Amino acid sequence: MYSAVVTTGIYCRPGCGAKPLLRNTRTYEHPAAAEAAGFRACLRCRPYRVAASIEAGAPELVCRAWQLIIDGVLDGGTEAALAARVGLSPRHLRRLFIKHLGATPDQLARSRRAHFARRLLDDSDLTVLDVAFASGFGSLRQFNRTMREVFRAAPSDLRERRRRADRLVADGGLVLRLPFVPGYDWAAVRDFLALRAVPGVEEVDGDTYRRTITVDGAPGVLEVSPGGEGHLLLRAHLPYWEGLIHVVGQVTRLLGVEADHGAGVAALSADPVLGPLVRARPGLAVPGAWTVLEVGVRAVLGRGRTPGETADRLGALVATLGTRVPGLPGGLTHTFPESTAVAVEASVIGALAADVAGEHEALGHGTGPDTMAALPYADRDLRHDLAFRLGHPDAFPLTDPSLRAALDDLGLDPAASMERWRPWRSLAAAHLMAHGDALQPAPHPR
Repeated sequence: MYSAVVTTGIYCRPGCGAKPLLRNTRTYEHPAAAEAAGFRACLRCRPYRVAASIEAGAPELVCRAWQLIIDGVLDGGTEAALAARVGLSPRHLRRLFIKHLGATPDQLARSRRAHFARRLLDDSDLTVLDVAFASGFGSLRQFNRTMREVFRAAPSDLRERRRRADRLVADGGLVLRLPFVPGYDWAAVRDFLALRAVPGVEEVDGDTYRRTITVDGAPGVLEVSPGGEGHLLLRAHLPYWEGLIHVVGQVTRLLGVEADHGAGVAALSADPVLGPLVRARPGLAVPGAWTVLEVGVRAVLGRGRTPGETADRLGALVATLGTRVPGLPGGLTHTFPESTAVAVEASVIGALAADVAGEHEALGHGTGPDTMAALPYADRDLRHDLAFRLGHPDAFPLTDPSLRAALDDLGLDPAASMERWRPWRSLAAAHLMAHGDALQPAPHPR
């Protein structure tokens, strides 16, 4: 909850050192709601530097619409187009957003772009023009107007005000802070990704996660490592900075840094068997996906196979259909194949790739297993594999070998256990996977 002080017109994040009188404060669920009410960000606690998640109890349609906003639907589109994507009228969509988030979709999109731009102005030496387009603004004029409305100052003035310790100096690439919710367990997410890394595309080196990506067909490399209190550090090596906000959005979803699982942790901690696992790792996040295609390919190729065997098959697919990128660090050699390249496969993988290329609505971030029933090739297991990594809170990927190993080790019956863990089955699965990962033999050298 963000606190806004009526007498000063300033809003603060939780934990700010300011001590206003309670009678002079108002509370808001999201910084965009405080900004829509006319408040500006506190200069002491800088709320734009904190991960602003949406409430866990928000309707699935609101969550889906929010993920579409993160993907940039409103960068050049309208609320009407967004409403059509989720099957609502614009008026009803605005009403739901105001009820659950305190701001309209346009106001949330504007706030998100402005906050990301402010971080770039603080952290980097990108020009003001580069910051504008990296943050998803359509023009410099729009950028200047929005920054004045949100922060009461021009971008050039905000750049001059940054603190001496703000600028992140990097030997190559652009470095940004990735704020996370309090208690986030980077080590657990890093270990999850390490065991499931796609050969040639992903790797974990010590405490750093590294992967290749493509930006409009051009290769890039991302590196994530521990930062200071409350944030990770992202180092991006990209062909250009336009649309950087969407790349960072994908990273935050992959790592789960902005997801608040507090309600789920509280509910699952009381479970007689799962409770000790949850209490031991209360900051464990449900890892997301870079793309739905990567998750789907892994799920299909991994059926009935050990992690090492799955990695071998993934590596062969990447080497055959991926794009080789020479001169990369560590074991990175390729980018993951594009959906158009994989769609030629005469299999479930090919059908999935074709739907990804066609942007099938059942494959959007946050989509649930029931919605994915519209995909004729997707059985129950594939639907739950996809939904788990796409951010749906109530999925349970039984085919994951670590999950199965954990259930066997704890003597749990999947059918009975899954029912009592609703509606937090994804979080339950993540904790079981973390337990099962420790039981799995190390992948054989490749």
